[in-house]
This record gives sequence, structure tokens and C-alpha cells, in this order.
Amino acid sequence: MELTILFELALIMVGAAVLGTLFLFLRQPIVIAYIAIGFALGPGGFKLITETSHLEQISHIGVILLLFLIGLNLQPQKLLHIFRKTAPLTLVTSLLFALVATAFALLLRFPLPAALIFGAAMMFSSTVVGLKLVPTTTLHHKRTGEVMTGVLLLQDLLAILLILLLNGGESANPLATFGLLLLKFIAIALMLFLGVRWVMLPLLKRFDVVQEYTFIATLGWCLLGAEAAHLLGLSYEIGAFTAGISIASSPVALAIAERLKPLREFFLILFFFAIGARLDLHLEPLLLLAALFIGILMVPLKAYLFRKAFRISGEKKNASRELSARLSQASEFSLLVVLAATSGGWLSNDQAMMIQITTLITFIISTYWTVLRYPTPISTRHELLQD
Repeated sequence: MELTILFELALIMVGAAVLGTLFLFLRQPIVIAYIAIGFALGPGGFKLITETSHLEQISHIGVILLLFLIGLNLQPQKLLHIFRKTAPLTLVTSLLFALVATAFALLLRFPLPAALIFGAAMMFSSTVVGLKLVPTTTLHHKRTGEVMTGVLLLQDLLAILLILLLNGGESANPLATFGLLLLKFIAIALMLFLGVRWVMLPLLKRFDVVQEYTFIATLGWCLLGAEAAHLLGLSYEIGAFTAGISIASSPVALAIAERLKPLREFFLILFFFAIGARLDLHLEPLLLLAALFIGILMVPLKAYLFRKAFRISGEKKNASRELSARLSQASEFSLLVVLAATSGGWLSNDQAMMIQITTLITFIISTYWTVLRYPTPISTRHELLQD
């Protein structure tokens, strides 16, 4: 029987609801249920859904909306201040994480190019997992949320640069590639800010009483920014985030953010499902054990190095601890780095799968750590539950 997308969505949503209910009864983070149902229904489990590429593309809308909503709550001046504060810290910690992970890979007798790719894949923290677990009040109105956003967005830019280099990019020179990347970002930002000033704001002021119009117009603006960035070789996320910032000065920005939240949550469920569906445990036993070991070890190591770096940069002790826990996982960009490296012949299929399993393990451990100790929108403890 040929599966329709409606049937697949029904399987995913019913499965996520059933397993999510069980997880909540057991006082477990519901995000883990979404990943688990992805593994159970996907190619590595019962094989009810064997082709997930189209679902991965659809689920990416959730990430785009997540970044757009963050941008809606950030003024450009505040963002520049955050970037100035977090840039040195982000660069230093990313390099340290890469060195540690490369050392692990060399101990497993990876060839040097594959070991460097493994190190690069572990450099970054997850924008989706990190920001999904931050309460809205913390994300938009507290320093913790601002610093975290700055670190993650700078890491995203580094990840895009790395992927361009792995794919050959437009230039073999990293500095030239970075310069071109920066020029493209400036071009996107100018286009969006001028478009908001001369088109979007006048329209929103005139028709703001029609809720359906403001919803569809801003959603269209979000996707336009994302697609324009992608066409220029940047990520969808960077374009969506910039589109959000460009419209943040609108008086209806906060109302728009509230209306888009349910749509974001729907697509993020698909995103976490797609992560679980990628998982395939049919791996050489030594590599599987290594993935488990490194995944378990990387989370506290990243947290420790982040905590020290935040303290040195002037953050308070409690804030440093919380930020380090929330940023202790690997990134969804690790999966894109692996894809680019595998396509270029730098990694074997087993090595690529090991990195993916390691990344997923860091997602799970970091999620448990954050949900059990800090305020999140999905906490199972009433005193830590904050939307």
C-alpha cells in the first residue's frame, strides 16, 4: 500500500500523542517522546515510514518559525550589543570543542580528515533544542536568553561557513568565503529592512484590525526572508531570523508572535520526529559503543568549558551554570556537516552514522538535564514549568 502524506501525518501525530501521554505520566520530557516515535516508526524501527526526506523538508518550517519569532522580539541595536559580547566566547569555545572531539576520534583511529570532521560536527550547540527549552519570558526579557541567542546565531554562521567549505564553496580561501558570506548577509538584511519600511509597515498599519491579514502577511514575510537567504547560499534560519528582526519595530509584532506559536509547535514535532527517524542502530558494535561513550562524555565536557568561558567573560555564577547546561548538546547542523562530508568522500557511512548517534545522545542527555533542573515550557515539575 502506498502511504499518503496524510496517513504519515496521522501516524506521527497519533503516535506522538500516545507516547507523549505515557511520557507525561512517567514525568519524562515530551520532546524525547517525539524523537522516540520517529525511531519507532522510521527505517530503524518498525519501518512504517521508510522515506522521510519530504517530512524533513516540511519539518524545517518549525525551525524557520522558531528563529523568526525570536527575531520578532529583538531590536537591531540590542542584537549588535549581544554579538559584540558573545563573539570572542563563541569562537574560543567552538575551537575547544572541536579539539576535544577530534582527539576522541583519533583515539578511535579515525583518519585525520574524518577526525577533523567529527571535531567540526561537535563544535556547535543545537539552536532548536536550546531555544525550544527556554521559557518565552527568559528568552525575550532576560540576559540569559539574550546571551544564548547570540551564541547560537554566531555558531549557525560558523556552521554555514564550514558547510560551504566542505562543499567546495565559491572559493577555496576561507577568508574569501567568509567575506562573501558576510556580503550576502548584509544584502539580505538591507532588502528586508527596506521592504519593511516601505511595504510591510504601511500595510500592517492600514489593515492591522484584520487578524487573518496580519497573520498571513507576516508568515509570508518570514518565508520570503528564509527563501531569499537560501537562494544566496545562507541558511533558511538566518533569513527567517533577519526577517523577524526587520519587523520587530511593528506595534503588532508581539501579537503576531503569539498567533504563530501553535503553528511553530506543529512543525517542531515533525522536526524531532525526523531526527529520530534518522537513527539506525545497525552499526559496528565498537562504533556504537564509542558513540554512546562520547555522547555521554561530551555533554558534561561542553558544559564545563562553557561555564568557565562564561565566568571569564563576566557572567554571574548561576547564569553561567544555566547557560552551560542549556548549550551542552551537539547541533542539528552536525547532521548537515556529516551530509556534506559524506558527499565529499571525507566520511564512511559507518562514521557518519556514529556521528549522528552521538549527536542524538547529546540531545537526549542535555534535554533531561535542562528539564529536570531549570525552567522550561515542557517541565514535568510544576515549579519549573514556564511557557
